[in-house]
Amino acid sequence: MKHRDRWDLPKGHVDKGETKLECAFRELEEETGITADDIQMDEHFKFKLKYLVKGKRYGNSGPQKKKLFVYLAELIRPVDIQVTEHIGYEWFDWNPPHDIQAKTINPLMEALEEYWSEEVPMSLQNSADDDEVFGVSSTSAETPPGASKNAG
Repeated sequence: MKHRDRWDLPKGHVDKGETKLECAFRELEEETGITADDIQMDEHFKFKLKYLVKGKRYGNSGPQKKKLFVYLAELIRPVDIQVTEHIGYEWFDWNPPHDIQAKTINPLMEALEEYWSEEVPMSLQNSADDDEVFGVSSTSAETPPGASKNAG
């Protein structure tokens, strides 16, 4: 998904009472129009990353810890992508090493490369060149010790 100054994945904050996976499905559909029925999940791959963010969204209260959880799925049918929260989107060819977005996407691509070198899921071994594989993500922000929590 294209932001003004970077690429990113569909993701968002986990709502109260929602699992990380439910959040990932909700955010994927909200931001792209892709539904759970349009994908086949790889139940073995899960990517976790912690990093710091700052800015207006977080109340300018200093760096906030963020946790990113990414799930892997294969698009099993054509879908007209409906971009709702970004300025565009693009499918990237699988051509390691990747340099798409240093903070979250590049580490994810490295983890995927390692995962696939160990064992390629059967559903992906015979995928046609134009089949797309993508991550579904959800995020949750934490307030570091000594900082004030600010809704955003």
